[in-house]
Order: sequence, then structure tokens, then C-alpha cells
Amino acid sequence: MDLDSEIESILYIGREVSVYKIPPLRANVGHRAGEWGDLADPLWKGRLRIIERSAGVVMQFEDSQTGELFAKADYDPERPSVEAVLDSSRYFVVRVEDSGRKAYIGMGFAERTDSFDFNVALQDYTKRYKAKLHTDTAEPGAPSPHLPIGPKKDYSLKEGQTFTINLPGRSGQTSSLNVSNSVSNSTGSSIPLLPPPPGGTKKR
Repeated sequence: MDLDSEIESILYIGREVSVYKIPPLRANVGHRAGEWGDLADPLWKGRLRIIERSAGVVMQFEDSQTGELFAKADYDPERPSVEAVLDSSRYFVVRVEDSGRKAYIGMGFAERTDSFDFNVALQDYTKRYKAKLHTDTAEPGAPSPHLPIGPKKDYSLKEGQTFTINLPGRSGQTSSLNVSNSVSNSTGSSIPLLPPPPGGTKKR
């Protein structure tokens, strides 16, 4: 596909995002924004756009005025590149890539509502990704995961069972006719019973 004509879908725009240089993670105990130094003095400030293309989703940190790219991070639900910090709901650690090199940066939002919308955008995409993955890998004829699976009900008449059909008479009286699930023809073989005529009623 021609990249110039490829359709992009904007999943999220954060208009005020701060980026921080963060210290190395200590003994896999998790990141804390309180260890990043002065949060009022970020390394960079601009906007964040989450863009969905045919190849996947990318997070782009861009200059708010010129759109110049500062950094980008591919988002893969199988190995997420975003991790929440332990001491705040407004700060995250993001794995960014540049020419094959990987680095980790801190990211912060000015408002909690912005970080909430950011989380929702990634969660919604992850749900769609997993649903599509299930559809692509499901065997033909497999039941839909969205439909409850229950035992199939058998409404056919068993051998010897009968039901009653009321047939209206000319004088307004009704007569009853008991029928079974099959009748015999002149040769003695069994043939299926035709369904009752329209307007007929059944009694249980």
C-alpha cells in the first residue's frame, strides 16, 4: 500500500504531554515518578498522537506548533511499550525506538482526565486487536465467542408420541385428530407426516 495514500485513524491526541529522562529501573521493583527529579522541569513538552494504520498503532511525540517528530513508539498489545508508574496515575514509562535502538522515557499528563483518556484509547485498541486475532485464527464454522453455547433442543416427535390437531367443522364444531410422527402407506413403509395446515392450533 502507498504510504502517502494510506488511511490513518487518530485514536487519541494529548495536547500537553511532558517527557522526562528517567533513571534505570532498580531490581524490577517498578518505576516511580517521584524519582525523576523536578517534574516541573521536563526534558521536552509537546503533544502526543496515537495513530492507527494498517501496519498497527504508533505513539508519536510531536511539537505542538510545527508537528516535528520528537520520538515515536510502536504499540504492540502482545508486548506493550507503556507501563504505569507506581506512585501516580498521570505518569507512565514508554519504550521508544530510533533506528533500531531502544530507550525508555518518562511521560506525564497535566490532568488526570488526559491520562484516563489515554488509557481508554489503548484499552479499546487492545480489545479490537484481540477480537480480530480470534476471528482470523478461528476454524471455519466455529461458534462465535459472543454467543452463548447451550444444548441443542430436539423438537421432533419420538416414536409413539402423538399430538392433537383441532379441525374446525362446517357447523362450527371442532373434531380432534390424533396423529403420530409418521403414517404408513399402502406398501407398509413409513412416510413423514406433512405439517398441519395454516390456522391450525396445537394443544400440549
